[in-house]
Parts: sequence; structure tokens; C-alpha cells
Amino acid sequence: MVTPVADDAHADNPPVALTVAAVARQLGIAPATLRTWDRRYGLGPSGHAAGSHRRYSAADVARLNTMRRLTLQGASPAEAARAALAVSGSGVGDVAQGGGRDAGATGHVGGGRVGGGRVVSLPGAGAAARGLSRAAMALDTRAASAIVDEHLERFGVVPTWDDLLVPVLVAVGARWAQTGAGVDVEHALSEVVMGSLRAVIARQAAPVAVRPVLLACAPEEQHSLPLHALATGLSERRVGSRILGARVPSDALAAAVRRTGPSAVFVWSQVPDSGDPTALSTIPVTRPALRLVVGGPGWGGPLPGHATATGSLAEAVEVVTRAATA
Repeated sequence: MVTPVADDAHADNPPVALTVAAVARQLGIAPATLRTWDRRYGLGPSGHAAGSHRRYSAADVARLNTMRRLTLQGASPAEAARAALAVSGSGVGDVAQGGGRDAGATGHVGGGRVGGGRVVSLPGAGAAARGLSRAAMALDTRAASAIVDEHLERFGVVPTWDDLLVPVLVAVGARWAQTGAGVDVEHALSEVVMGSLRAVIARQAAPVAVRPVLLACAPEEQHSLPLHALATGLSERRVGSRILGARVPSDALAAAVRRTGPSAVFVWSQVPDSGDPTALSTIPVTRPALRLVVGGPGWGGPLPGHATATGSLAEAVEVVTRAATA
């Protein structure tokens, strides 16, 4: 069920008497979509002057904005239209969904395109994931950020990563691999996710662990977003970390270990064979000893005996937290 909630931000409401083309530009959707919403759901222009076409009023545009936001957040067009029509006057709606971890997890979200945009395949995904994919494909970073921020606040890092972010990121990446299109979507979504994760870290209390944790990608690995997810998960446990980022050379990681004396080092390898286990042998021995932890499917051979492999974000958070707080 979708419940409209009043929004105080009326300053963005456009002036009255707007044409279909003007409203389409304002909302970032296709004129054909506006006509469909008018025909199917009654979300059409209410103003009319003699001898001219019907025009959209500020209240009309507010309802359309509600419709657009709710469909991007995962509501079906019919459900979003009912909520938009329930918003009286010039109130701008937002979405508040009840239920468990994902209001759409046990049902199917109706759909169709928003603004004529393309979609990605998300079989079995819940409403939030479908809404995030729609926002990502529309390059609507504001809507995408709102969805990610709300999920992080309600459920925490690990459920958000597993249930929301990974399905959408994988689907967007698969579409790019299959069609060669959508790298802009992948980059924009990654920036959104990184910004939301950093915001969570900024709100956490100061770390209780004295020795830091180092998070790095393997020397040939460029995908650093999982490091930010791990850093955020650790921050929820009040474990501080330092992210070294993508493609960290072995000698640079060794130097960072000597400089900081970490309690744990986590090295990520995502792309097949981007992780060379021999690179781990250059990590120096410390006193007290550090815990070497690795993650990702890209490791190309047997790991050193002292390395602990983790298979999920939840496991990595647990293992690194134990090392940092021992």
C-alpha cells in the first residue's frame, strides 16, 4: 500500500498553465507518458481557456510529480496514480511503505517504463530494488539517493547491500556487458551508493578500536565499491577503517601496513584473476600480528595459509570486527 505524505517543498512547483511539452521537460518524462497517464489514470490537465488546448495547473503538476516519484520508488503505475490523486491541492506526495524489510519482497510490482526509459531484468526483486533500477536507468540520482538512504536507515548496511544494491548493480552491469550500453548508468549509480555509504559513516560515533583496519583492492582490481560497503558495515560496529581504493600495488599496501600497524587488512578481488595470491605474501609481519582477510571471486589460485577468505559482506564484517576488537 502506498500512502501519500505531504511535502513542504512547494517552491519547486512550476507556474500554472503549462503545456504538455513544458510539463514533460519539467518532470523529465516523455509527452507520450503524460498522455498515457491522462488517458488511463485521469492525471490530465485541468485548466482550459477558450480557443486553446488544456493546460496543466500547479496542482496538476504536483500530482504528476507524485506519480513519477512513486513509480521510480517501485510502486505500480495504478497504485502510484491512486496515491497521486489522493493528494489534494498543490501538495507534493512522497512514498511511505509499510511491511517488512522490503514492502515488495513478497509480491510483484507492476510496471512499465517511466518516461519511456529502458529497464533492467530483476526477476524476483522487491519494490525497492525495482524502484532503484528505474531511477538509475533514468539517471535520476536524487531519487536513487533517496531510495538508498531510506533503506540504509531502516535496515542497515548488510541487508541494504544484499537485498537492494547487489541485485541492481549486477543487473545494470549485466546489461552493459550484453549490450555495450549503460556505463553511464553504472557510474552514476556507483556514485550514488558511495555517497550514501559515506553519509552513514559520517553519522556514526567515534570508533572504539584503537588500531585501524586497512581496506584495499588487489593490484589489478578496479571495483572498489565493496570496500565502501565493508567500511560502512564496520562503522556500524564502531570499527574504524581506512580505504586505500582500487588497484593498490603490493609495495604500496606493504608500506601502508608498516605505517599504520593495522589490526586487519582486507583485500578485495572481483574480476576473475584480478587477484594474484602471491601479492599477499608481500604484506609484512607485524607485532601484534594483523589478520589478513580477503573477499571476492577474483582470486586466481590458492591463498596463503594465514589468509581468511570471506564469502559475503556479513561474514567480512564479522571477521574483521573480531580482529579489530580482540
